[in-house]
Amino acid sequence: MTYETLLIDTPRPHVLLVTMNRPNAANAMNTHLSRDMIDLFEGLALDPGQTRCIIVTGAGHRAFCAGGDLKERKGMTDEAWGRQHVVFERMVRALLDCPIPIIGAVNGAAYGGGAEIAATMDFLYAAETARFAMTETSLGIIPGAGGTQTLARAMGERRAKELMMSCRPFSAQEAAEWGLVNAIYPQDALMNAALDTAEKIAGNAPIAVRQVKQAVHRGLSMSLRDGLAFEIEAYNRTVPTEDRREGVLAFNEKRKAVFRGR
Repeated sequence: MTYETLLIDTPRPHVLLVTMNRPNAANAMNTHLSRDMIDLFEGLALDPGQTRCIIVTGAGHRAFCAGGDLKERKGMTDEAWGRQHVVFERMVRALLDCPIPIIGAVNGAAYGGGAEIAATMDFLYAAETARFAMTETSLGIIPGAGGTQTLARAMGERRAKELMMSCRPFSAQEAAEWGLVNAIYPQDALMNAALDTAEKIAGNAPIAVRQVKQAVHRGLSMSLRDGLAFEIEAYNRTVPTEDRREGVLAFNEKRKAVFRGR
């Protein structure tokens, strides 16, 4: 997997590290970056290979992703703008639909579309210096990469409306208090924290972990009774697996389970 705008690494067993790599543009998302993300995440959905957990971050310490590349968009016709946005929309769906757990390591500014990319992930760790903002209404548009939906679900309707209407930047600490960020770390400890959690996730039964992701994410859009029914469907998919038998056997033999994703 080689991309012009992404760096791909496997720093721990079964853990894929994806770095948005446009540091001279604060990792802003342009058409090329979005196409690379689509290719990578749709490919992983079709064939995860040995990948059991993914971390997404930005190159450098200044920015996670500064949002849409406005230099690329300067002078765009309405038609060209619309065509590009279809690519952004597909990228968001590729991230949201990825069955593999995704941790966001927000190492710097996550503005506009960058905050929206972060909000597609299963959960976020942030550096103490990270900053967030939903800046779209100051540009005459609204969040269009899922933000009106994903941020409202993470932070609540009233907080999300306040931030999107005012465009006020907010800190990593505020993001944690409001439910967008799970934990905050010093900049030099952020990646190790994300890697340690990713390694723990990757060490658990892959089929079970993916079913948890599906049950929680999809269940939240259902009534409680429908969500409970969906949970049982997800649970029943784990029962006939080799991993379920291995997990119980390892517990009784007082050893660490070796899961194979089967």
